[in-house]
Amino acid sequence: MYIALGILALVAVYLVVIYNGLVKARQMAEEAWSGIDVQLKRRADLIPNLIETVKGYAAHEKGTFEEVVRLRNQAQAVPAGDVAGRAQAEGMLSQALGKLFALAEAYPDLKANQNFSELQASLETIESEIQMSRRYYNGAARELNVKVETFPNNLVAGQFGFSKRDYFEITNEADRAVPTVKF
Repeated sequence: MYIALGILALVAVYLVVIYNGLVKARQMAEEAWSGIDVQLKRRADLIPNLIETVKGYAAHEKGTFEEVVRLRNQAQAVPAGDVAGRAQAEGMLSQALGKLFALAEAYPDLKANQNFSELQASLETIESEIQMSRRYYNGAARELNVKVETFPNNLVAGQFGFSKRDYFEITNEADRAVPTVKF
C-alpha cells in the first residue's frame, strides 16, 4: 500500500515538474515575442521622421515614401499572435526601407544631413536589436516546441493546451534579396 502511494506521489510530482517546465517555456516564448514587438514598434515610430527628412530632398520619389508608409501600417495591423504574418509584413517593410536608403545614395546633400545620418544610425541600431530579439525568440520557441513534442511532456502538453510556436523568420525569398533602385 505504501509503495503504491509512493509511486503515485512520484508520478504526481513528475507531472507537476513537466507542467511547470511547459509553463516556463511558454512564458519565455511570450517574453521573447514581446521583445521583438517592442523593437518593431521602435522602428515603426522612427519611420515617419525618416520619411519627412528624406522628403525634403527627394520630393519626386513620392511612390517610395507611400510604399514605406503603407507597409509600415500593414505591419502594425498584423494581429499580435500572428508570428508568420508579422515576419512576412516586416520583411516587406525592410525591403522598402532598403529602397529608401538607396535613394539617399543619389542625393549627396541628404547623405550629409546630420538629422538623416542620426535617423539612419538609429534605424541600423534598431535593426540589429530586432535581429537579436528574433534570435532570442526563436530559441525560446524552439525550447517550447521541443518540450511540447517530446515524450512524456507531449502527454501533459496535450492535456493542458500547450502548443508549438511559429518561428519568426523570413519565408519569402524575395524579402532576402537586395532591393534594386533605378533612377
